[in-house]
Amino acid sequence: MTRVGAIFSPYPHPPEALRAAARAADEGGVAELWLWEDCFRQSAFAAASAALAWTERLRVGIGIAPMPLRNVAATAMEIATIERIFPGRLLPGVGHGVLPWMAQVGARVPSPLTLMREYVPALRTLLAGGEVRARGAYVTLDGVRLDWPPAASPLVYAAAEGPKTLVLTGEVADGTVLDSRHTAEEIAVAVSAIRTARATAGRSGAHDVVAYLVTAFGADAEARAVAEFGAGFGQTAPSDAGERVAAGDVGDVAAVVRRFAGAGVDSVVLLPTAEADLREFYAAAGEVARAVA
Repeated sequence: MTRVGAIFSPYPHPPEALRAAARAADEGGVAELWLWEDCFRQSAFAAASAALAWTERLRVGIGIAPMPLRNVAATAMEIATIERIFPGRLLPGVGHGVLPWMAQVGARVPSPLTLMREYVPALRTLLAGGEVRARGAYVTLDGVRLDWPPAASPLVYAAAEGPKTLVLTGEVADGTVLDSRHTAEEIAVAVSAIRTARATAGRSGAHDVVAYLVTAFGADAEARAVAEFGAGFGQTAPSDAGERVAAGDVGDVAAVVRRFAGAGVDSVVLLPTAEADLREFYAAAGEVARAVA
């Protein structure tokens, strides 16, 4: 069954708004609350820990934390600590990060794909309690093993935009996070590429696909969603932007979620417009989840 989540965005919400937002999402029946780490707004792991502590049922996704900013052993310790305190409720994701920001802090790497190819398998092995010996271009670990690995390793997600990264996430990660710029038809093509790559790499089991979806409820919903879509990517919204957003009442949004589910998405994560009241938005997202179920 496709899950329905929602996003707490650092645009325009400051960290102190997270407590009320997390509780509203939990009370509204949202399955997953996703957040991310953008330079220079909020820490992913501190925010995720707080959101989990403030709620009882909610699962919290990190989509994503930039790999270049942290040694993989530090990331593994962050995830393992949270997973042991809140078992089964963290959905950790990593990605390339925004390359100009990575350059701004002196962390940009010449080959982001090589970094992901080295980093994600090492992270998964550490979280599974294994010892890692690696001497790669970016990941060097000399017999590193976590003293307190999780009792059950969480899925490790990787974010993907370009075709090469899509394929790589299928090869090395447990799940893929797709951004909010796509139509359902484009999502279907991406999912096919991811799953083909996973099979070619000899990976068994399912691959969990998460897709963000700009969403607005209520009056002028489509106009607000389309405007947010353009603003989110720093451009004028394309002529087919209406096919890339969900807008209207609960039934209208649920219909779009079902199209994404049909394209192979396991978790459709609704991204509110900047002016949305988060309590109202999360309540409506919970209704969508119940309608889809």
